[in-house]
Parts: sequence; structure tokens; C-alpha cells
Amino acid sequence: MQSLSLTKEQLQKMIAHVDSHAPLEACGLLAGLNSKVETVLEVTNQAQSAVRFVMDPIEQLKAFEWIESNGLELIGIFHSHPTGPETVSPTDIADSAYAVVNIILARADNDWRARGFWIANGTFNEVTLKVI
Repeated sequence: MQSLSLTKEQLQKMIAHVDSHAPLEACGLLAGLNSKVETVLEVTNQAQSAVRFVMDPIEQLKAFEWIESNGLELIGIFHSHPTGPETVSPTDIADSAYAVVNIILARADNDWRARGFWIANGTFNEVTLKVI
């Protein structure tokens, strides 16, 4: 996937979610079709950690069921790096389990920045985020 489209409101929803959980990492899922986000689904970070996220399995399953019942697909996962880095960490690579865009939100000069990545085969490539 070369790019992912999302609205300003969807990006703001992700930022509000991760900001409200800082300094802990926060996470969620992105549902949509054809590289276009339709819905942001917030999921609890069961790890309650500043350096790792583990999605609550019950919430994740309910989100997957909602995505399927609404005729959408899982097209992205988002999580925060409250203290950096603004890129994929070795843990992100090791824990990557889905062929979807991974959006990482990190603070830069007190503002949250979002970057998208495609993780596969132990490596990653940046994906353009088109905010419309």
C-alpha cells in the first residue's frame, strides 16, 4: 500500500485518544475500504505501558466483529510513542501481525505527529498519509 486517506476529524480522534492516555501508549484500529479510513476504533492498551501496547483481546474481537458486520476491512492499526521515536521500533516490527498500515503517533515539540508505515518481513517502508 502506497498511501492511506483519512479525514482531519479521524486524525484528531486518534490524537485525542493517544493524548488522553499519555504518558502510556494508546492504540486502536482503522476500518475502511480501498485505502480510505471510514472509522477509527479505540482499543484499550492492556499492557498499560509507556513503551509497549497490547490490545485488549475482548475489545479487539468486538472491533473486528463490528468491522465485518459493517462491510468494512481492517486497513490500519494506530498506536502512540509518547516519548518517541517517530518511526517503527524493533518491538513494532517483532509484534506486527497484520498486513495493514501502522500509524505511529509521536510527540514532536509538544505536538502529535502521525506517520504511516507498512511492516513486512522484518522491515518497514513509510506510507503516505493523505489527510483530506
